[in-house]
Amino acid sequence: MSEQKSRDPDLLARHLRDVRELLARQRLVEELGHRQGMPHQDLVDSITHRQTLGWLQRKLDRLHPADIARILESLPRDQRQFVWDLVRADKDGEILLEVSDAVRPTLLETMDSHEIRAAVETLDVDELADLAPELPPDVMRDVLASLDQEEREQVRAAMSYPEDTVGALMDFDMVTVRKDVTLEVVLRYLRRFEELPDHTDKLFVVDREDRLRGVLTLESLLINAPEKRVSEVMKSKSLVTFAPEDDADDAAKAFERYDLISVPVIDAGRRVVGRVTVADMVDRIREESEAEILNQAGLREEEDIFAPIIRSVRNRWAWLAINLMTAFIASRVIDLFEGSIEKLVALAALMPIVAGIGGNAGNQTITMIVRAIAMGQVDPSALWRLLGKEVGVALINGLVWGGVVGGMVWLLYGSLALGLVMTAAMTLNLLLAAVAGVVIPLLRQRFGRDPALGGSVMITALTDSGGFFIFLGLATLFLL
Repeated sequence: MSEQKSRDPDLLARHLRDVRELLARQRLVEELGHRQGMPHQDLVDSITHRQTLGWLQRKLDRLHPADIARILESLPRDQRQFVWDLVRADKDGEILLEVSDAVRPTLLETMDSHEIRAAVETLDVDELADLAPELPPDVMRDVLASLDQEEREQVRAAMSYPEDTVGALMDFDMVTVRKDVTLEVVLRYLRRFEELPDHTDKLFVVDREDRLRGVLTLESLLINAPEKRVSEVMKSKSLVTFAPEDDADDAAKAFERYDLISVPVIDAGRRVVGRVTVADMVDRIREESEAEILNQAGLREEEDIFAPIIRSVRNRWAWLAINLMTAFIASRVIDLFEGSIEKLVALAALMPIVAGIGGNAGNQTITMIVRAIAMGQVDPSALWRLLGKEVGVALINGLVWGGVVGGMVWLLYGSLALGLVMTAAMTLNLLLAAVAGVVIPLLRQRFGRDPALGGSVMITALTDSGGFFIFLGLATLFLL
């Protein structure tokens, strides 16, 4: 039965639900078998158990490796291992590629060297290079020994490039042709392939030294007369190319900007050494987006949601410790104004409003700035221009919404002065949030750090402590 890839999230959710139901049925059968001592119970248990396993195995056989990977990520570790053991061995390599970095070790640790070697030998050279850092050294040596000289060199080349470069993403599966042959010859050549490399929208035209001379799109190949030569219909000007050392994020932006499908990767001598495809870029963008979300929450790495408690604690403790210290600072700020709060109890009820609105506004600002940095739209030199814009936005929002809240406070507590203090405190805290939302990520970028790392934690800490100090300070000055 052919594999189906679930493009619809609802369909994938249905697959996951089906797998969970079958696992629950299998577990129920086992529990009943242990509890009941009925005649022939072992036989009934065995038949029912095999039937449930058969249904589950047929379900997995029909699924695409990417969908199985998502299902494995969504299962507790005992169920994950049970399902992983049922997966066909010829899918293991692709699933290991598709599964998240946090979950992959839990699958590898259950496989012996022979199983790992059999799984990775089914992968392409570039895919093998992606998995290589996580494979046991003895397995990697055996796999490299089974490759020919060219493939070994390709694996080592791919592994030699830093993770955030084009060289680490490129693959070596491509089609090259010469410019002095006819299109008919090219068509005959292509018919010798069982299938073309994924995402092939163009052929790379090279000379005898493999230097890039142009590209021949499949469209041009099909709509032109077969007797024409490649040199007559190929495109040789304004070509988009990458070098292995180019930044992967810049390459992803080029794919988005020019609607690219595949791009040749050339070395300093213009020799074609590989290519990158839109699939590589989509994976890169998705990984970067997930990393940004984790970084904003102060998580150091992607986490298996069913990971052991200690491992999750190690991933989360650092920013929680920082948050604890900043919360302690906020509590000391409140303690400074204990006398003011005792004299005017309304201050205790209104403090969270000032801090909350500042934190929300600050997170909006920092999210926009981090996104702009990721898109290459801003750099540290734009600091003052962005500050001016965000301060203007904060000032208007502070006066408008601070005025609304101030009016409500006046009506609730019958104090115009308290309403004005509330308006001023909200405005000043929004201004503080705007400044922090711009300065924090741009300064981190300037010093070569991840602009998103812990951004929301720092903003919340600053607007909490600052909001309390501003509000209680203004109340002490003008109300008491």
